[in-house]
Amino acid sequence: MDAEFEKRLLRQQNGQSPFISPTGSPVVSPKHCYGDRFIPSRAGANWDIDFNAIQENKLQSPSQTRKAREANIDSGKDGIAYSCLLKNELLGASIDDLKDEQGDDRRALTPTKCKNLFQYRSPRRSLESRVSSPYSLSPVGNKSQKLLRSPRKAVRKISKIPFKVLDAPELQDDFYLNLIDWSSQNVLSVGLGSCVYLWSACTSQVTRLCDLSCDNDTVTSVSWSERGGLVAVGTDKGFVQIWDVAMNKRITTLDGHSARVGALAWNADVLSSGSRDRLILQKDIRTPSLVPERKLTGHRQEHLASGGNDNKLFVWNVTSSSPVQTYTEHLAAVKAIAWSPHQHGLLASGGGTADQCIRFWNTLTGQPLQCVDTGSQVCNLAWSKHSNELVSTHGYSQNQILVWKYPSLLQIAKLTGHSYRVLYLAMSPDGEAIVTGAGDETLRFWNVFSKTRSTKLTCSLAYDRGAKGNVELG
Repeated sequence: MDAEFEKRLLRQQNGQSPFISPTGSPVVSPKHCYGDRFIPSRAGANWDIDFNAIQENKLQSPSQTRKAREANIDSGKDGIAYSCLLKNELLGASIDDLKDEQGDDRRALTPTKCKNLFQYRSPRRSLESRVSSPYSLSPVGNKSQKLLRSPRKAVRKISKIPFKVLDAPELQDDFYLNLIDWSSQNVLSVGLGSCVYLWSACTSQVTRLCDLSCDNDTVTSVSWSERGGLVAVGTDKGFVQIWDVAMNKRITTLDGHSARVGALAWNADVLSSGSRDRLILQKDIRTPSLVPERKLTGHRQEHLASGGNDNKLFVWNVTSSSPVQTYTEHLAAVKAIAWSPHQHGLLASGGGTADQCIRFWNTLTGQPLQCVDTGSQVCNLAWSKHSNELVSTHGYSQNQILVWKYPSLLQIAKLTGHSYRVLYLAMSPDGEAIVTGAGDETLRFWNVFSKTRSTKLTCSLAYDRGAKGNVELG
């Protein structure tokens, strides 16, 4: 072996550079020495850091996921105009109205399908459609200019601050009572202790309707008649008093219950009452002594609307004294119940602390539809009169008010402010505002719904008048 080559080989084995400069000093070899093959260097990739970041993004809480989804919706709406502009300029599309491309919230997040993407077009025609005039100063064509000038779909903003707060001393913190109701004459009735007070939304005047302290009784429920001239008052001793507001006079007292009356509902002149004695009684207030009441039995514990503390949801009809449908999917007491005014037979119900779910039912077929876990006790439900939305109030442990879009079940707004369970809910006659009551002894008024009535809902509203044969004590 050549002596010089052997010396260089020994230097390489000892960790020294095998190359010697002309001056005799070793030449330092580069850190990465590549051969004739291309081998990419991945020394700069921090796999541990990158992988951990990916895992952190995936392991988000439900609230963080909801916030991210809402942010994506906002960015998706803002990006529709830009997407349409690109289609006009690059693909020769003829989009000139943004409303046609926006649609609802779900469609806004769906990529628009472009048919015939690679279809042949005449370059001259495409150029003419894009350029408005040789003297135009705009870099975009006629269609795009009209697109940018077209009005966008207005985004409704719900104020998170109540527009009015009233003190309500002695408003009971009891899940099984219904102590507020808003009449068609824009008067709010509130049961406070042994008294019922009326608050006029027009004049802000407060009057006392009745006082049950002389009978050693307390108010457990209130409900206005459909025309707003009469108010029914349920009591702790099991009586139901009917009061004429204009005359400020009690016109009749209905008996038949042996325990407190916690739920009331009107259907024309027929009043239904639900009690802790496990009965639902129906009476025609025009002839209470001549026509006997109907007794509806089915629940094993206290009646709450069409649901009860036995976790069951019943649907009744006018001709039967037993439930025609029974739903047992809820895992806690069912107090929150609301019929949709837009779809015949659509019923929403909410469960208590051990359930925390809002469920939707098609009572025409008896089939369950959808379910959403709210994360807290569901106390009340109410549908908007003019849009396919509903509001829910909650107790343990969030004490919040949520506004939902149906059927996507997208959460539109979350309202907070009550420090106790939001047990009571009523809607204004115009369908725009709601009032909520809680054990913190306050009434809070919120603007949550729009007054605009959708023309698509006109036909379905007539159907709901027929659906009121189903008893709703909510």
